[in-house]
Amino acid sequence: MKQSFLIYGLTLAVTACLSLNASRCSAADEYDYDLVHSSVSFKARHLDISWIHGRFNDVSGKFSLDREDPSKSTFSLTIKTDSVDTANEARDKHLRQPDYFDTKQFPTITFKSTSVKPIEGGYEVTGDFTMHGTTKSITITLMGGKEHVIKGTKRVAFSTEVALKRSDFNFDPGAIGPIGDKALIMIDCEGVSK
Repeated sequence: MKQSFLIYGLTLAVTACLSLNASRCSAADEYDYDLVHSSVSFKARHLDISWIHGRFNDVSGKFSLDREDPSKSTFSLTIKTDSVDTANEARDKHLRQPDYFDTKQFPTITFKSTSVKPIEGGYEVTGDFTMHGTTKSITITLMGGKEHVIKGTKRVAFSTEVALKRSDFNFDPGAIGPIGDKALIMIDCEGVSK
């Protein structure tokens, strides 16, 4: 009889632990990248006298936010390189060639977080950034995180600006010159809760 009570008690304890863990897991809200209200744009110097502006039109991603334990939050983003758009068809076609993005061989640019730290007004996110077949660990500052609920759907938004050198990602050195090595990438991301 005592053994039955002991087994019953252990079962209750295990069930309680599992419920607690489930509750902790569900503490993170999950969001999908909202393409309609988000953008990934960039600019690079031309002849060191002006800026060329462009954007990527095909972007997807998701993130999870754990407000209680931000270190458990995650962020990921995927950019289709052949969606590059600089408002000039001939230039966009050239940018898809091997001396620039080489979109056939490297169809995506990706970011996947490896650690998240809360800071005032946002998060400091470190992750693996892959472009042109090269992966480097970078740290970005995501500002924002304010929630807004509209028509029963929760939305959260962030913005960041990242400075990168194309030479660090194995771009054709011959194509670096007229178009500057350094590029600024601006990301404004609005997430929609799943």
